[in-house]
Amino acid sequence: MGKRLYVGNLSYSLRSQELEEVFRKVGEVVSAKVIMDQETGRSKGFAFVEMATDELGTAAIEALNGQEVGGRALRVTEANPRPERPAGGNRFGGNREGGFSRGGGRNFNRE
Repeated sequence: MGKRLYVGNLSYSLRSQELEEVFRKVGEVVSAKVIMDQETGRSKGFAFVEMATDELGTAAIEALNGQEVGGRALRVTEANPRPERPAGGNRFGGNREGGFSRGGGRNFNRE
């Protein structure tokens, strides 16, 4: 397996294919993905790139960290593994039901 890299300080107009072309100058790229905001569809300004080997990943860090692309100096580092999430539930923790309370409180029926 290759080396996964974090790429920060991206131009918001840079797309995954363009980023892949930049890293391909160093060597074989397995994948390149600019992270997009789901609500706005705009880039969040960072990406993940996987190089084919650890050696190519190290070479990409050395060659491209600080390199100007799209008017911004890239920040290229080894990506940290994603933290494990607890099983089940949602992103707020726990497995909660619905959004409204069904019981307790006052009875507003005036009979």
